[in-house]
Amino acid sequence: MSTPFPFTAVVGMDDLRLALLLNAVSPAVGGVLVRGEKGTAKSTAVRALSALLPEVDVVAGCRFSCHPGAPDPQCPDGPHAPGPGTSRPARMVELPVGASEDRLVGALDIERALSEGVKSFEPGLLADAHRGVLYVDEVNLLHDHLVDLLLDAAAMGASYVEREGVSVRHAARFLLVGTMNPEEGELRPQLLDRFGLTVEVAASREPELRVEVVRRRLAYDDDPAGFAGRWAREETELRERIITARALLPEVRLGDSALLQIAATCAAFEVDGMRADIVMARTATALAAWAGRTDVLAEDVRQAALLALPHRRRRNPFDAPGLDESKLDDTLDEFRGDDDPEPDPDGPGGGQPPQGGPGDSPAGPDTGSEAPRESESGPSENGQDNSRQDDAPAEPQQSGDQQPGEQPRPAAAGAGEQTAVGASEPFRTKMLSVPGLGEGAAGRRSRARTEHGRTTGSRPPQGTLTRLHLAATVQAAAPHQRERGRSGPGLLVRRSDLRQATREGREGNLVLFVVDASGSMAARRRMSAVKGAVLSLLLDAYQRRDKVGLVTFRGKEAAVALPPTSSVDAAASRLESLPTGGRTPLAAGLLKAHDVLRVERMRDPARRPLLVVVTDGRATGGPDPLALATRAARLHASEGTASVVVDCESGPVRLGLAGTLATDLEGTAITLDELRADSIAGLVRDVQQVSNGPRRAA
Repeated sequence: MSTPFPFTAVVGMDDLRLALLLNAVSPAVGGVLVRGEKGTAKSTAVRALSALLPEVDVVAGCRFSCHPGAPDPQCPDGPHAPGPGTSRPARMVELPVGASEDRLVGALDIERALSEGVKSFEPGLLADAHRGVLYVDEVNLLHDHLVDLLLDAAAMGASYVEREGVSVRHAARFLLVGTMNPEEGELRPQLLDRFGLTVEVAASREPELRVEVVRRRLAYDDDPAGFAGRWAREETELRERIITARALLPEVRLGDSALLQIAATCAAFEVDGMRADIVMARTATALAAWAGRTDVLAEDVRQAALLALPHRRRRNPFDAPGLDESKLDDTLDEFRGDDDPEPDPDGPGGGQPPQGGPGDSPAGPDTGSEAPRESESGPSENGQDNSRQDDAPAEPQQSGDQQPGEQPRPAAAGAGEQTAVGASEPFRTKMLSVPGLGEGAAGRRSRARTEHGRTTGSRPPQGTLTRLHLAATVQAAAPHQRERGRSGPGLLVRRSDLRQATREGREGNLVLFVVDASGSMAARRRMSAVKGAVLSLLLDAYQRRDKVGLVTFRGKEAAVALPPTSSVDAAASRLESLPTGGRTPLAAGLLKAHDVLRVERMRDPARRPLLVVVTDGRATGGPDPLALATRAARLHASEGTASVVVDCESGPVRLGLAGTLATDLEGTAITLDELRADSIAGLVRDVQQVSNGPRRAA
């Protein structure tokens, strides 16, 4: 077994270390979601935590880690006789992104259950993680139904497995830690709310701190065991402090004034439901125990709010998580009890906690000093500084773009370009779906064969049986009962009789937006409406678990503003900063989209694309631009790409060029007004591939 990087050797990241330690003290806090850019030691810190957890006593031979003093009466391996048990280190179990449902919750042998009446259960990762740590790297990429199962087990402390009337239950209490890079997509707000605490991490911009990170990492890579040995004393001290805080936790008193501050804070920040109040109360209690106190103070409530509320304030996927600390302080001051002391500027505990308390960076044996906080020179807590730097529009590189009909003019920076305009208010859109039956990743847009959904038929299993079609299995076994020598009431079932249920649900698609940003779209009111429509479609894609991409065309060329990604908020950010002006290279935009889709088909052939072209249909620049656009559109049609053209043409006189483009794409034309779900034209219409001209989506 490899030697983990010592937890106390992690440089900086005070909030992350504090959140992990609070969950180690009180797993009832509900776990930690760690959000941050790649390469910020998120996984390293989580893996290091498991070595700090105290050993656990278990019943010898129990696959479900029952405590010998209080074994689970419903344990599948039970009942257990009283006994001393054995001790083992707390486990850290990793859940891979591509794990199946059976791997997570466990698998029942349906064949033995039907033929022998035996409940043969193979435990999953939830059983392995019981009384330990369950770590999910890239939790935002995990299938939604697996996240639901995971969070349900974490909330109930038990896992239930049911297959065709055969049921197994076992205890599943663990410290849940998830890490994610927001650039790769967000979790749904409902799932975010199920994580107790959240922490934003970012690489420090302090050269001295970065030097120390590199120095320690190189020393660990050269000699992991020797490096861990140099930090053994700090690790032991921190482990003992966790044990002490756990023992003190039941004695901590959460007074009425602290409860009032918690309730007032959650109300002031308008968080949904009551889970935030409960998590804040548990976190504040754990903070007091960690500081060695038996009373919860106002600074504990403040720190609990900073950890428990930011991710619960998001109302849509484009809201950055964060908390207004001035408003938080005002709320706490307003509801401060008469017996509450003034908050200490040094943070939770008022400087009273033992060495290595919350907010401290453990000093390394080779440095002898405390590392500076990352937050002093890095991005703000909500990460907005970084995202603004990444997403800010670059200075215009091209010059000489002009409105159609204008005389050429000398090259100048930004010539022919208008500044970006804001998007209009988003609205609920009609559902646009890809025709046919796909087999892509689970989602909520187009029809597909999936593991979850309504049962549509049966087939012989290919490999492990996951979903039994009971009626089809009985029908297959019934004709063979006499020749198999059946004499009693039971049905004699063989492997060849088993039938797998085939189900139909919904899949996520790749929605590729091709947006016209040329001079013909440059009227502020018009471009605002167009951006509002695309933003609305991005919100719809987020809710339906699609991947999205963004191609824009203007001036002389087309560009991939955002390669296909699960992060719709990144697409919205690119859209917000999109400038307009110049000619309309429609053909270039369509060809660029074709290149993107060609690469994505090789990467993920099961994910079907939906091409959404947002334009008025005009094409300018070069010889015969309309003919070039027609050929490019027919290239998409020849490959069977489902397409929709959002017609942005306005005014009393309309040329109908967007409709012609839809004909060439063999897709559907829809106006901005018809895109609204509440339009009179209707509610839902599939994107149809038509050959006799464009159809308005109704």
